[in-house]
Amino acid sequence: MSAEQKSLKQIINFRKEKLNDLQKKGVNPYPSNFTPTHFSESIKINFEKLQGEDVIVAGRIMAVRRMGKASFFRIIDNKGAIQVFIKKDDIGENSYENFKLFDIGDFVGVGGQVFKTKTGEISIRTSELTLLAKSIRPLPIVKEKDGIKYDSFSDKEQRYRNRHLDLLLNKKVKNTFIKRTKIIQCIRTFLDEHKFLEVETPVLQPIYGGANARPFITHHNTLDQKLYMRIADELYLKRLIIGGLDRVYEIGKDFRNEGMDRNHNPEFTMLEFYWAYADYEDCMKLVENLIRNIAKKIDALEVSFNNIEINLSKPFKKKTFSELLSNKLEVNVNDLSESKLKQICKEKEIQVKPDANIGQILDALMGELVEPTLTEPTFVIDYPKVISPLAKMHRSGDPKLVERFELFIGGDEFANSFSELNDPIDQRKRLEEQASFKKLGDEEAQNLDENFIQAMECGMPPTGGVGIGIDRLVMLLTESSSIKDVILFPALRSEVD
Repeated sequence: MSAEQKSLKQIINFRKEKLNDLQKKGVNPYPSNFTPTHFSESIKINFEKLQGEDVIVAGRIMAVRRMGKASFFRIIDNKGAIQVFIKKDDIGENSYENFKLFDIGDFVGVGGQVFKTKTGEISIRTSELTLLAKSIRPLPIVKEKDGIKYDSFSDKEQRYRNRHLDLLLNKKVKNTFIKRTKIIQCIRTFLDEHKFLEVETPVLQPIYGGANARPFITHHNTLDQKLYMRIADELYLKRLIIGGLDRVYEIGKDFRNEGMDRNHNPEFTMLEFYWAYADYEDCMKLVENLIRNIAKKIDALEVSFNNIEINLSKPFKKKTFSELLSNKLEVNVNDLSESKLKQICKEKEIQVKPDANIGQILDALMGELVEPTLTEPTFVIDYPKVISPLAKMHRSGDPKLVERFELFIGGDEFANSFSELNDPIDQRKRLEEQASFKKLGDEEAQNLDENFIQAMECGMPPTGGVGIGIDRLVMLLTESSSIKDVILFPALRSEVD
């Protein structure tokens, strides 16, 4: 056992002794409830009205300054922090002696009068003190002077593993997750106002589809059946469109058994919506308005993301896939063979598998050469058919293109949309082609879902569909650099003993 571990054990044992002492004195260290009348913030805002009045607050002790027969301590609640003055003559000798057994981290309830100290700090003069929860394990020590924190709880790995401490000790982190909730509320309000219906579809699916990704696999004991955790909501939501629900959306968890980096977590939150009688142009306008509406409501129209200043109030750009890639390569990509594209990848040191199909090659070139340069909000439109098996053929008649867009901001992808394919015969052919790719070793190729095809054979109206990664959108609007900063409990490797 290290010296640090011994010290921690000693502290815990000492606090347990205090707990026992309090219980022997008849103090219940874990009462069932407590009813505050005010938060710290409201007391400070309404000081002129509340000065001299009795209030009741509750919170966690974060600092203590003991001075014999009187002491100051600071508590934090859900709205902020406030100083508390406690004096033996005010609460009685027994209560004051009990207070000596309180520690930083303990939850307390405080009743008393609002006043201002000689130094001008708004405080509460205690008339009654109640222990609400005894803290056994000490909090990390954070020292602060003149608004500057010293020895703060800043190790990212430990922050992610101990999010309760991260929220407690880093105000910016708490504000990020409060803002995340507001962003999701804004999404729901916007789509509800546009007559979309929120629905729920299965997380456990007998056949996974709707995206190119590897799934997580599980087993249902009663059914004796292999099931997959969904990688996308798409195929089930389209069945609802077929069933006559013309505008539907779902905000929920998807799961992809893939690598982790600053933009990817195996469990993530997606928004998908489907709009009957609309196309990808209609969806483009709606997505731009949605993002701008959210940014305006949370005061984030101008943000710094990936060290880039981004203005979301300006109209988003629109460029075609082939235009962007051709300009980067200085040659028309539509004229290049698969072997020539592989040669370009080799020359530019872009890794592709030896058996990669032309779609995967184009996707790799786009991802390496073009996407990182799309810093201003940009819709990339009109993708190759070979990498878009669920999108409608382009109305121009070009057999190689489909009606699809992806939205890029700050070099990252934020949305994906199609004029959805609603020809069941064409859809079957494309999914059969995907199945052939899977047989050749492409683990991320899509499956042929016979139930989905049969539903589509009943007739599906022209439809526009969109997927937006909620986590990435929160990253953008909170100026966060990693997806782990916007997911309360991100996936992490197991700690080594």
